[in-house]
Amino acid sequence: MADTLKVLSILLSYPTEDLKASARVLKDTLDAEALLSAPDRKLVATLIDEIESRDLLDLQERYVLLFDRTRSLSLHMFEHVHGESRDRGQAMVNLMALYEKHGLRIDARELPDFLPMFLEFLSTLPVADARELLGQPLEIITALRERLRKRKSVYAAVFYALEALAKGKPKPEDVEALLAQPEDDPNDLEALDKIWEEEAVTFGPGSDLSDSCPKAEDMVRRMSTEATPTRPTAGSGRPAS
Repeated sequence: MADTLKVLSILLSYPTEDLKASARVLKDTLDAEALLSAPDRKLVATLIDEIESRDLLDLQERYVLLFDRTRSLSLHMFEHVHGESRDRGQAMVNLMALYEKHGLRIDARELPDFLPMFLEFLSTLPVADARELLGQPLEIITALRERLRKRKSVYAAVFYALEALAKGKPKPEDVEALLAQPEDDPNDLEALDKIWEEEAVTFGPGSDLSDSCPKAEDMVRRMSTEATPTRPTAGSGRPAS
């Protein structure tokens, strides 16, 4: 499962020339581990083929429009459950502490709730633990998959795969609550700037952690309870925008 999770993490990262050059290796890795069903691997292979064949600047523009400038598709998990982002500081600190407990240290520019980083962390755990923890934010994963499916985005394939790997099913009411949140327009830069200006995230030393997001805190609490010690690894992830 480790290799499959690493591949999915890479595919959700910002496109680069190295990623394009690794396309064949990524597909071979999924086939070799064969944790995903053949239909799911075929869906993911479609995304890999697009990354390999399309112009890099086009790939990067698509990625930014989807995941950086569309808040409802943010790959920062707590963005979807925090209410106001200033309130999620303690959950961020706790999640970072969980990573460090297992030997995963991240760059100061990176936010610990970035989904590709979370998947990298899970790839270091035993299969049962990884499946269990992947199930904790499953309502977020399912909501993102549904939003991407409606947009006919090939990136939905990664989220179908994550749903297949996770233990359990999300509560329908939790998914519906996330999907009920309004979609934002990635081309409305004025509105986007206003959102980020009003809801800047701070965590770590000196941040105000007197209030924290109950949902995010509960997610991290369950992760901390269910995770088991594992081997150290070097963390990776795209710097927060």
